[in-house]
Amino acid sequence: MAGSIYENRELSWLKFNERVLEEAQDTSVPLLERLSFAAIFQSNLDEFFMVRVGSLYDRMLVKPTKKDNKTGMTAQEQLSAIFDKVRELEPMKDITYKNIMLELKEYGIEQVTFRSASIEDQQYLESFFKKEIKPLISPLVIDKKSPFPFLKNGEIYCALQLQSKSNLKLGIIPASGLFDRIIPLGGKRFILAEDLIFHFAPLVFKNYKIIDKTLFRITRNADLTVEEGLFDHDVDFREVMAELCKKRKKLQPVRMQLSESFSQPALEFLCKKLNLKSNQIFYLKTPLDLSFSGRLSDLSDNPMLKFGKLIPQKSSSISENTAIIPQIKRRDILLSYPYESIRPFINLLNEAANDPKVTEIKITLYRLAKNSQIIAALCDAAENGKDVLVLVELRARFDEENNIGWSRRLQDAGCRIMYGPRELKVHSKLLLIKRMNLGKEEYVCQVGTGNYNEKTSAIYTDLSLLTAHQGICRDAENLFTALTENRLVESAEHLLIAPLCLQNRVLEMIDEEINHAENGEPAYIGIKINSLCDKVIINKLAEASCAGVKIDMVIRGICCLVAGIEEQTENITVTSIVGRYLEHSRIYIFGTKERSKIFISSADYMTRNTLRRVEVAAPVYSPRIKQRILNMFSTMLADNVKARKQLPDGTYVYKHDNNPPVNSQQVFFEEAYKKAEKKKAAKERARAAKALKTENPDSPKPKRRRRTTAKSKKTQ
Repeated sequence: MAGSIYENRELSWLKFNERVLEEAQDTSVPLLERLSFAAIFQSNLDEFFMVRVGSLYDRMLVKPTKKDNKTGMTAQEQLSAIFDKVRELEPMKDITYKNIMLELKEYGIEQVTFRSASIEDQQYLESFFKKEIKPLISPLVIDKKSPFPFLKNGEIYCALQLQSKSNLKLGIIPASGLFDRIIPLGGKRFILAEDLIFHFAPLVFKNYKIIDKTLFRITRNADLTVEEGLFDHDVDFREVMAELCKKRKKLQPVRMQLSESFSQPALEFLCKKLNLKSNQIFYLKTPLDLSFSGRLSDLSDNPMLKFGKLIPQKSSSISENTAIIPQIKRRDILLSYPYESIRPFINLLNEAANDPKVTEIKITLYRLAKNSQIIAALCDAAENGKDVLVLVELRARFDEENNIGWSRRLQDAGCRIMYGPRELKVHSKLLLIKRMNLGKEEYVCQVGTGNYNEKTSAIYTDLSLLTAHQGICRDAENLFTALTENRLVESAEHLLIAPLCLQNRVLEMIDEEINHAENGEPAYIGIKINSLCDKVIINKLAEASCAGVKIDMVIRGICCLVAGIEEQTENITVTSIVGRYLEHSRIYIFGTKERSKIFISSADYMTRNTLRRVEVAAPVYSPRIKQRILNMFSTMLADNVKARKQLPDGTYVYKHDNNPPVNSQQVFFEEAYKKAEKKKAAKERARAAKALKTENPDSPKPKRRRRTTAKSKKTQ
């Protein structure tokens, strides 16, 4: 049936978030980690409403008849389907949260309500409210004639309907943002500040009779686009973005969440003032914001409640006793986060900052850690006289203000700053270091799948390729030159560079596999990405499937292709891994093992990545690294603990089978630990041998085994 291989992007994302919720329900996951997954589910949903639902409302106003190019749904139809699915998921989250808190109570961690508190606790809480909270809050009384106050995105408020002889009156109290949300009650028990405010709200409006009350929270549209007119050369783009960030905070609400049912007249009044309709109202039986859950891990040191500590290991591919750049010049190096540490990359930047032979450093920055060592190294390099060019993407959603600040700090240190093409975000993860060695130019390059962020490198799975391959480096240099000249790269010999030479190259390589299959030869494609919704690539993959190409895809989130449909996508499998770490690496494999072309990339197969961003995919030429990536990919396909497989009806089920359990993330960490231990043991042996030689300088040297070459074999 036409269109049956397609899934709507937004509904596919909601299925992904449901898989996150499944982690909160998984009894094999420690309790506090399950609570964390419930909080991630909620924060994911918050961002989904701010961005995706917000953009659908914008589209509904501007282009109401425009349809999704895969499922033919209008914006209105998509919103309706989204709301239906969210109303199905929210009660599941409520039950999950309730069950987790009941189990945590057995370990002494208990969320208390005022009614469930002891009389002694109630007396303390009343005193606490009067002394610590009431003086900080500024309540408002609103009626139809009063100006409605500005309500902050994501903050919690208490609304009360006040008795009035004439107009309807509403009381509003800020219930978050001004004080610590967790109020300890001795031991590991606590009450949330908004629950305390909700109980004592009548004291704030003691001159009124309270008819009804509720806690509520609004979510505002955060989907900002940079209008073309803002690219005025007389205006600093950084200042434009700062103004847009202020504008975002005041955009139209798209959702309201309530903790209690509220009287209909008061709710209608609130909705009218916020320009919300009834289908945008959601009732929750859990706290309206679960972000406090991270604090609960501090309440207990019981190892049963948390994941065991795992530390990113030192890479076995890098010697710590010698400079990194010469090691990269000898052979390519692959770092795999979070299993291996990001430290070698930071050391590379620090080394480049202080190496007298280094003349230039060029890098693209998208998201950074709060106390970024990458920024510090780049500033040091500039202060040491290096020519440091930094492309800071000011349009990285929700990191705009951070990046504005970083760009100013870098500029103050002497770095050259640029912002990229006017209509395209620069999402690539690219570093280029130029050295002058004996009068000749030489380059070292790094291409990654994830951000230069020390924090996320410990919780996101990503790959980082360090190479001195001069062809790759020349392509990187050409890209930086194009960016400084505000133009796009139209062709590259080694790198795949979006928006002009990534999608077309991917399609060509799929076509190559189709040709192999049509000639009766084995043909294979392996893809690991976060999202798939580029219809051109989807159609080409379906064509490859029909030709007999075997296609395995590991896609964490959105997947707009439905696999396993007879005579259309029956040769395609889709696996989603949702576990302790966020799967973030992108790997493209074209061809069977013997002739495989392998790339790592910053780009998902989404139209925004392939056609509307500057992205980079780097080829892997080292046979050793190619084999390592192939092994990683096959391990992920073998995962039967945290992997879900997509069924032909578009649903996802756990990929349980009769094989021994394989948790791919756990396997990779175990491998990293084993390699680190092996390297450590080798160093200890070398140290012991050196010590022995020092003690016995006259002892004969051990005979070195003679290598048997092909020539010597022939002689023998």
